[in-house]
Amino acid sequence: MPTSSPPGGLPGHAVPQPSVLAALRSPRILTREALAGLVVGLALIPEAIAFSVIAGVDPKVGLFSSFVMAVTIAFLGGRPAMITAATGAVALVVAPIAPTYGIDMLIATILLAGVFQILLGVLGVAKLMRFIPRSVMVGFVNALAILVFISQVPHLVGVPWLVYPLVTAGILVIVVVPKLTTAVPAPLVSVIVITVITVVFALHVPTVGDQGELPHSLPAFFLPQVPLTWETFTIIAPYALGVALVGLMESLMTAKLVDEITDTHSSKTRESWAQGVANILSGLFGGMGGCAVIGQTMMNVKVSGARTRISTLLAGVFLLVLVVVLGDIVSTIPMAALVAVMIMVSIAAFDWHSVRPSTLRRLPKSETFVMLTTVAVVVITHNLAIGVVTGVVVASVLFARRVAHFVTVDRTVADGTARYTVSGELFFVSSNDLTTLFAYAEDPDRVVIDMSLAHIWDASSVAALDAITTKYASRGTTVELVGIDPRGGEMHRRLSGGLG
Repeated sequence: MPTSSPPGGLPGHAVPQPSVLAALRSPRILTREALAGLVVGLALIPEAIAFSVIAGVDPKVGLFSSFVMAVTIAFLGGRPAMITAATGAVALVVAPIAPTYGIDMLIATILLAGVFQILLGVLGVAKLMRFIPRSVMVGFVNALAILVFISQVPHLVGVPWLVYPLVTAGILVIVVVPKLTTAVPAPLVSVIVITVITVVFALHVPTVGDQGELPHSLPAFFLPQVPLTWETFTIIAPYALGVALVGLMESLMTAKLVDEITDTHSSKTRESWAQGVANILSGLFGGMGGCAVIGQTMMNVKVSGARTRISTLLAGVFLLVLVVVLGDIVSTIPMAALVAVMIMVSIAAFDWHSVRPSTLRRLPKSETFVMLTTVAVVVITHNLAIGVVTGVVVASVLFARRVAHFVTVDRTVADGTARYTVSGELFFVSSNDLTTLFAYAEDPDRVVIDMSLAHIWDASSVAALDAITTKYASRGTTVELVGIDPRGGEMHRRLSGGLG
């Protein structure tokens, strides 16, 4: 069963998560996982088609990519129940390639991106997740919820008026069904009900089939025909690196979010290189690549209650079966049904607790500012990776400014000696003003600087101490540094006098 969560989606208490074997032995859990996979498979279809359009390729390229990546990650990924497929972020990065250089260069780019991701995974890029503060994570969650909602707006503008009551009815079904039963995912019930209503009453509203033609064959092995030259590498490498970085950041952030929702741990390193393998296999079967799909992951984990790799595997399998075997039936599903599901996903994903007045009053203004900055940048750029990087930079700057104010210098004069006690963390921000805190003209001929309550962290701090001793030396004053901790002392001995 899903974990019970307080506002904001964070887990209230740990609930043991079922293994794949346990799920296979339990008809109840297996049914839940299978139905969750079916809902996600349905929801992936229109988005994969839309992302194919963004990338300038045939709809089957995005659909095949989603199938291959979901199945691959089900076996290799480090975060059970997370959904990986074609995504808008990757589509935006590679959008210029196919129209300019052709589909073969696009596939070559995805293959190289997969190699980059494997290398980054092996090098430990996942460890960088520890440097993402909570305020950025909250901003990431809220931004993805807003983006999921915004992505549905085009399906609500310039459409027949019948779409609006259908969407409303779909939302009501999702809200009411869990109160009656949790045996079947509410989103699946909603899709079936709205589809039946549309077909029975012959309502003329936009359908999945209107988004693009569905393929009628299985994906085949595809090896891009590109010249293996340095020129080819220079063309595709920047795009490939962009895909690798954006894909890894979104995937690792999504994995961390699912960790919090399920109150479980996942292997981010394994997830990193697995994403690379998934992109390579996607390219080898003519796919456009991708990464973790945030909206569908929330649908799978938070709305449908899936917890194992089975749901991820079946999402990919159902996707392929639906588009290849049951394409004619899937084409009749009204977009209103899927819009209702995605709106509820965005509502469930948003951290409402973070914007309550009581929360905002308690939190430091700097953390609220970081959260809002992350949200604003993501919404403006439609790129979660850019927003997260911006949020981390802003949080780092604000933290550095705050820590800088904690450095103090106390001065006492006795027996012909001026003694300065430096307290705090010395680094490039706090050490810049250190030289202004000494009374050079008023001090006697001997000065002692006690560093026992301070720590030296970088070359800027060593340079500041050198500047202080140089100023005193020009006045004929002897300076003695005492109390430097071993690590800082080693750095000071190595750098002092050699920084100019």
